[in-house]
Amino acid sequence: MELLELSLLMLAAVLLSSVIDQLVPKVSSPLIQIGLGLIIALVMGTQINIDFDPNLFLVLFIAPLLYDEAKHLDKKALWENKRPVLSLAVGLVIASALIVGFAVNWLIPSISLAAAFALGAALGPTDAVSVASLSKQVKIPARSRNILESESIINDASGIVSFQFAIAAAVTSTFSLVGATANFFFAFVGGMLVGVGLGYLGNFIVRRVRSWGLENSTFHVLFEVFVPFIVYLVANGLGTSGIIAVVAAGLLNVVSPRTIGPAVSRMNIVSTSVWRVLSFALNGIVFVLLGTQLPRAMQRTWANVTIDNGVLIGYILGITLLMLAVRFLWVLIMDRLHRQRSGRMTMDELRSTAIMTLAGPKGTITLAVVFTIPFTIPQRELLLFLACGVIVVTMLLATFVVPLIAPKKESVEEGRFDEEQANIEILRSVIEELAARQTSENRAATQTVIHAYNERIARLKNETELPDDPIMPLRLRANRWERDFVLDLLEREEVDQLVGYRHVKRLSRTENLLKHHADRVSFQIAYLRVRTLVHAGWHRLVEALPGDDLAERAQAERDLRLRSNGHVIEKLQAELASPTSDESTENVSALLLEYQRLVQTTRAANPSITALTTTADKAVELQLQGLRLELEAIQSRYEDGLLPRASYKRLRENVALMQIDLEDNV
Repeated sequence: MELLELSLLMLAAVLLSSVIDQLVPKVSSPLIQIGLGLIIALVMGTQINIDFDPNLFLVLFIAPLLYDEAKHLDKKALWENKRPVLSLAVGLVIASALIVGFAVNWLIPSISLAAAFALGAALGPTDAVSVASLSKQVKIPARSRNILESESIINDASGIVSFQFAIAAAVTSTFSLVGATANFFFAFVGGMLVGVGLGYLGNFIVRRVRSWGLENSTFHVLFEVFVPFIVYLVANGLGTSGIIAVVAAGLLNVVSPRTIGPAVSRMNIVSTSVWRVLSFALNGIVFVLLGTQLPRAMQRTWANVTIDNGVLIGYILGITLLMLAVRFLWVLIMDRLHRQRSGRMTMDELRSTAIMTLAGPKGTITLAVVFTIPFTIPQRELLLFLACGVIVVTMLLATFVVPLIAPKKESVEEGRFDEEQANIEILRSVIEELAARQTSENRAATQTVIHAYNERIARLKNETELPDDPIMPLRLRANRWERDFVLDLLEREEVDQLVGYRHVKRLSRTENLLKHHADRVSFQIAYLRVRTLVHAGWHRLVEALPGDDLAERAQAERDLRLRSNGHVIEKLQAELASPTSDESTENVSALLLEYQRLVQTTRAANPSITALTTTADKAVELQLQGLRLELEAIQSRYEDGLLPRASYKRLRENVALMQIDLEDNV
């Protein structure tokens, strides 16, 4: 398969995984991506063979991922827990590499000791994505969560450096403990110095560009994306660790300006969006790639007659058990020393240690560095097979076993959830983003839209914005009357097909939202859509016309709206006059007044042809932008587990209805 086609397939799988992750939240996204990669490999039916240049793979995948993770790390928590973090991120990684290395070499003598050490070092880092995903499902104590998150950043660097030394020893068949130790500290300290130095150089460049009056978000964001690559390459070129340098530059995050202002806020918004997409795509591609390589790695190793398949599974389970045992003992001793405890261990202490042990699965970094094992290393396929197996097993344990032993995270559905307060927080976040995107050209329009959001917040503080509508059944009947009336006009061809279809589609969307249904299209509307498109296309081809005049189209839409609303008014008046009506007089009269006011508003609105043929007013554009930001904020809070599904649906439906109303008035 061509590399381009495979790349597009993997990107499509990553995109699909983001959807499946929302539908199946209890399964971590890395497992979903591995499964999708496996499906790609099985569907293709051929071996997907990808040969990576180790240095290219590290700089393309590892450098930006580590930089982004380090940049968002809680520095205060890292400093407060520096001792346990360094103990796990450096001490445990080195200890695991040595113990696993000796064990693998003893179990499988055909794997050299240096190559076994490389496997142990590769299995040292824990996966930050899996830790973040796990923390959404279970209640992990704040200190333990901070340690796990900080550890997953630092141990990436120490694990990769240890791996590189082990691979160098395996390739050259020479190893000196004194020389390796000296080189390790030189690479570690030198990488930190290079990362700090290049970080401050980047900060100088950014400040110099800003001093010239250039507030271009595109330049600043692209420069920030460029930083991890150049830091890694320069540090490697100087003989230090590029990985350590990237982590140091990310922790300091000296490229981002410390000043506050609209331009800086816009840059931060764009930067956050770019890095969120980039990190998710890179992480996803690595896991999808693992899924595509599993059949290849397993088939060759599985078909090897010199090793029994049951023994292979035993190797994977044995290595996993050994690593978990080492980590359990290390965490237990570390925690008891920190708390200065002695004597018998309590069940709570054992459970906390078990959570810390299983909540550190292997993931992206392990897989990425294992792929960089040179093809000249004997038993490379077996090493890859063992690493992939341990990754899958540890992820399964973290996904399905940790929730069983960890305290359940209180669901927002079960607790006392204040929907109005959550909505207020969402609206405030929209105001902040609109203010950040304010420019001299749109300042007046932005202030108008912000004022409207402030009024919504004020109303929410006094009463809910989403009350139960007592006339909802009658409102739905009126919506159906209007839709049936327009459909009848379409069938008799008394209204323009395109105008009529747009109006029917709006009415159907409104009905589905009021009924809390997904936006769907009936067979009748689908038929009208096809017929309308064919009719319009044929008309323009035969008559050679560019299309209806915009002013005429707007006037036709306004006339149709008046006719359909007038039809509903007649039906409601008949309902009031009917002695056998089941609807209460108060409900019918209230809805009748609404439709009469709507007719008056539509008749009063008579925009000029110039206004219709030019672009929409900036305030309207900003209103639409504000509603889109509101939807993004709602989605983000729901994905973070801060919004229950019922409230999530109600808030989205409320925004969708406002979008429909706004589009009708444009």
